[in-house]
Amino acid sequence: MDPAGKKLGLMISTAPEHANLATALGLSNAALDRGTQVYLYLIDDGVAAVEDPRVQDLAARGARLFVCAYGCQKRGLPLSDRATNCGLVVLTDVINGTDRFIALN
Repeated sequence: MDPAGKKLGLMISTAPEHANLATALGLSNAALDRGTQVYLYLIDDGVAAVEDPRVQDLAARGARLFVCAYGCQKRGLPLSDRATNCGLVVLTDVINGTDRFIALN
């Protein structure tokens, strides 16, 4: 399967210190290198990674970055202007609209 033009969705629900972030970064960078569109959704404890420079580097490379607004509110984090603040409807759209979806919990 040629990855160019395909869509990869990733969801991270764990804190930035967890190895899941490094896994998502590696998968995302590899996908972007091959011309795949990347959609990264941060939820639960993963919302704390929204301002991480490595995550923002993905966005600068063209990845679409989404952060759960409710997750930010529950953790006392401000809404970010560096990602799309949204809810579970957008997560459903990412799941349904990508060729592959990976949940890192």
